[in-house]
Amino acid sequence: MSRLWFVRHGPTHAKAMIGWTDLPADLSDTAQIARLSAALPAAPIVSSDLLRAVQTADAIKRPHRLRSDPRLREINFGDWDGKTFAQVEKTDPVLIRNYWENPGDVAPPNGESWNDVRARVNGAVDDYLALGHDDLIIVAHFGVILTQVQRALNISSYDTFSHKIENLSLTRIEVIGSEWSTRSINQKL
Repeated sequence: MSRLWFVRHGPTHAKAMIGWTDLPADLSDTAQIARLSAALPAAPIVSSDLLRAVQTADAIKRPHRLRSDPRLREINFGDWDGKTFAQVEKTDPVLIRNYWENPGDVAPPNGESWNDVRARVNGAVDDYLALGHDDLIIVAHFGVILTQVQRALNISSYDTFSHKIENLSLTRIEVIGSEWSTRSINQKL
């Protein structure tokens, strides 16, 4: 059995779709970070290579830090990155609604579809599971964590987006052979 401990990075305070834009995390809530760190096992930790995830993983302070992994990056919003929903809706109203309401193969211009994100993240997580850790902490992003929630709950992409994944929240997933299950989703400590 493997236990995956997903942590969403600290807040960026951006009010737009931030995918691969490299923004720092606000880690000023040291009490919340301490509570989160205390709830996590003494296990290896890996993060996305984006600054907000790297900084959050460093703040959690685990002795066995794995190399940051670009496969654990947020959704690549392409031309929409850094823009609000309202800004994109002015130029691409049908495409942006399809992207969020019918997630799957729809992709932003120069970005990636939900199915692309899932394939990228599933590959990375499968590689980490193959290492045989009993516990693994993964510091990543909203989209990355949702891909694994979808996998564990075996639900549609549309239903997956009904789940909240807040900054500095904990989502726990257990994997026993080919069986995946959730232990908590979006737990705030």
